[in-house]
Amino acid sequence: MKKGKVTGLGGLFIKSDDPQKLKNWYEESLGLPCDQYGHLFSWLKKDKPDEIGYTQFSVFDQSTEYLKPSTKDFMINFRVDDLEALLARLKAEGMELVGEMERYDYGKFAWVMDPDGNKIELWEPVDEVFTKMNEKSEKEEG
Repeated sequence: MKKGKVTGLGGLFIKSDDPQKLKNWYEESLGLPCDQYGHLFSWLKKDKPDEIGYTQFSVFDQSTEYLKPSTKDFMINFRVDDLEALLARLKAEGMELVGEMERYDYGKFAWVMDPDGNKIELWEPVDEVFTKMNEKSEKEEG
């Protein structure tokens, strides 16, 4: 199977007039605990059941520039298996990237616009970073 494809949902980001109030609603009404970033879901990988994967839910202020140039109130983040291969293929197909690829200790990121004007974030994750953070947090709490 070729590299450079979506492997799952990495996150959902939405805008709000009052992000804290909305995060409080998700926590109080739906039982979804939120921190300053929102909520980080964890799950076991189907193809590697001994490894944990993560999906982020975040609420941004309406004034955020992060979703631009999209005018929509949400952005989807897709997990990908080989971001550089995917970007090379998309560029060869004539797709223009939004900004430049960025690298962090928790993965690589790039952005494209879909045909309906939705900004899509592509993420090649390094899940181990979140796993280590969660293990450290659990030890400190326990």
